[in-house]
Amino acid sequence: MPTFHQIPVKENVRATRNALLLVLAVVLTGCASSPDVADRRQSPIPVYGTPVAGDNERVSRLQDVFDRYEGTPYRYGGTTARGFDCSGFIGQAYQEAFGMELPRTTSAMLSHGTPVSSRELQPGDVVFFRIRGKEQHAGIFMGGDDFIHASTSVGVTRSSLNGYYWRDRFTQARRFD
Repeated sequence: MPTFHQIPVKENVRATRNALLLVLAVVLTGCASSPDVADRRQSPIPVYGTPVAGDNERVSRLQDVFDRYEGTPYRYGGTTARGFDCSGFIGQAYQEAFGMELPRTTSAMLSHGTPVSSRELQPGDVVFFRIRGKEQHAGIFMGGDDFIHASTSVGVTRSSLNGYYWRDRFTQARRFD
């Protein structure tokens, strides 16, 4: 078997490129998501929290942000209109809608805020999802069972917590006041 130095340069470059592509693929699964598919026959997540004063104002502010960025592409580590990852979009939305600065990453968000049960969700609560064995995706609850987020497949979008992909992956929610 030839040693590394005996392999032609073209093959070394190809092997290096393939290794980099594999690393990139692993990194990009950080805020993994998939578009909703038809509902399965399963109990829905109870997400209809009791409306509270100010819900309409919160939804209106978040909707304005969503309207501005809907369709913005997903970009790992992105925090601008050129591209967002899930936590980057949440941070931008909170900054624009409420003048609040949230922790930058999903894992940092998980250690802040007040835990909220799915039955107590209010618009603006941050919802978290387990993808590939760990909590690595998040979005902003909008009411009903809708949430807005930056999806790897379609960018900034609106999805249903009871959608085929998301229902079994919802793990918790946090409120940032």
